[in-house]
Amino acid sequence: MLKQFLLQILLSTCIIQGVQEQENITIYLIGDSTMSIKVTGAYPETGWGMPFKYFFDSTVTVDNRAKNGRSTRSFIAENRWQPVVDALKPGDYVMIQFGHNDAAKNRPDRYTDPVAYKELLEKYVKETLSKGAHPVLLTPVSRRRFDSTGMAIETHAAYTPVVKEVATAMKVPCIDLDAKSRELYQSMGEENSKLLFLQLKVGEHPNYPKGKVDNTHFNELGARLIAQIVLHEMEQLHLPVCEHIVKSNR
Repeated sequence: MLKQFLLQILLSTCIIQGVQEQENITIYLIGDSTMSIKVTGAYPETGWGMPFKYFFDSTVTVDNRAKNGRSTRSFIAENRWQPVVDALKPGDYVMIQFGHNDAAKNRPDRYTDPVAYKELLEKYVKETLSKGAHPVLLTPVSRRRFDSTGMAIETHAAYTPVVKEVATAMKVPCIDLDAKSRELYQSMGEENSKLLFLQLKVGEHPNYPKGKVDNTHFNELGARLIAQIVLHEMEQLHLPVCEHIVKSNR
């Protein structure tokens, strides 16, 4: 009897562990500095991937592999992509957001023309699908730039359409973060939208004693609001992982 009882416990434990392993989902974030985890010395600079991980319950792990200064090309060249492919399992997600550094013609180690950019996005998507995982393409988040009439203007005109084209052709979800972020800046206005970015006066923060005027990288508030936009768009796309968004009891 004792032997049978112990066997039943062992079987139950294995079944529970198997179900838990099956349910565990990893969301990999691959991209550039607007998404990446920051070192302490860069604070209050914050990538939107940092607050994003807190939106999900314990069955979801957000693995942020984004890195400052990386483009679609350099992310692969530095062997940052292959380890993600190797780790992917069916049901995982890969959120792909590049463009800022692909457009940097003055940086040959980063620059990727739109034709090559398209080919590399297709590679990311194909290799994600080959592992039974879900690719999600994101257009590059917009820089903060306004024209003389106070309108937030496009900053990635050569790259955003390519992302949409790949998503349509390969029938994968796409979040137009370029457009949605500009909508956010426009709603706040030219002056107040500075509150989203790494903008500091001289002596305001010990990490930036000379001050900082940065219209590309976010502070904590900006990163959180961009992360919330991404989450909302995921819900609009009805991605299954959204079933694991934390529901507050308060």
